[in-house]
Amino acid sequence: MRPFVYERPTSVSSAVDIATHADTGQSPPTAANTQFIAGGTNLADYMRLGVAQPERLIDLNTLVEPALRQIRIEDDAIRFGALVRMSEAADNGDVRRRCPLLAESLQFAASGQLRNMASLGGNVLQRTRCEYFRETSWPCNKREPGSGCAAMEGFNRQHAVLGTSDACIAAYHGDFAQALIALGATVDIEGQQGRRTLAFAKLHRRPGETPNIETDLAADELITAIEVPLAPWSSRSRYLKIRDRESYAFALASAAVALDMDGERVRSARIALGGVATVPWRASAAEDTLKGKVLDEAAARAAADVAFADAKPREHNAFKIPLGKRTLVRALLETRDMKG
Repeated sequence: MRPFVYERPTSVSSAVDIATHADTGQSPPTAANTQFIAGGTNLADYMRLGVAQPERLIDLNTLVEPALRQIRIEDDAIRFGALVRMSEAADNGDVRRRCPLLAESLQFAASGQLRNMASLGGNVLQRTRCEYFRETSWPCNKREPGSGCAAMEGFNRQHAVLGTSDACIAAYHGDFAQALIALGATVDIEGQQGRRTLAFAKLHRRPGETPNIETDLAADELITAIEVPLAPWSSRSRYLKIRDRESYAFALASAAVALDMDGERVRSARIALGGVATVPWRASAAEDTLKGKVLDEAAARAAADVAFADAKPREHNAFKIPLGKRTLVRALLETRDMKG
């Protein structure tokens, strides 16, 4: 790990000011000389590997604004401060009762120790665990633009089948983000240009020709809060994660599902897919196929077929398409059978 300057500001404004006046240039946040750190469960790992080499770290744990560490539950929304730890949100009784999907997506992520350290704001910005991204001897367009993508012809079992491009097939490995995109969350952001609110669906960018630009954030911007609207489908929601082992493993396929039912018919469905896409993935077309339908196995299978209609498998990850479909079918039927 290279030497770096360590800053401990006490307010969001001072943290932004340090980032703004540092020599960040026009680099995306992941390549900036100055970067924010909270739990450090992702960035510190990549610094040790030499993938990330910031010259200055701004520790957000010394920020004093109380709202950054609060969970606020109102009649129509749940608001999480960006420094709330994953375990705090997963264990919150009101979150579990009002929106099980949120709690489950956090509960099934990482290990207990990591959940105690990782912040919600940092979690949604975690970077891929692609083996070729993590190993600096391999070419990787996400790590070094224009160098190529070793995963294309390499061992790509863990890689994405949705949202890929000719430059990158790295999967987004987070779980909480699938819940947020399914539920229509928003994020509050603060930076040099002031404060703004962004739909969570617009936070992450598909790789396209520039996989090194991963989010809509500027290098001097940080997430201060995440807000999730509560709606008729919130209490009838769940997260299903399929992986190689029962704990401490990333999803091979996952499904975040929330349903508003009128008897046996679907008024509205919310679906996101994990483990199979380059970014948090909302399956809007699959949602549309279910509206007004009786949710039986045939309807669930039809929706799953639509969800993976544009999938592009590689040599070793083609199994993710049938696995992803089965995962979604099971999640839909199990969510249907919940008490809403």
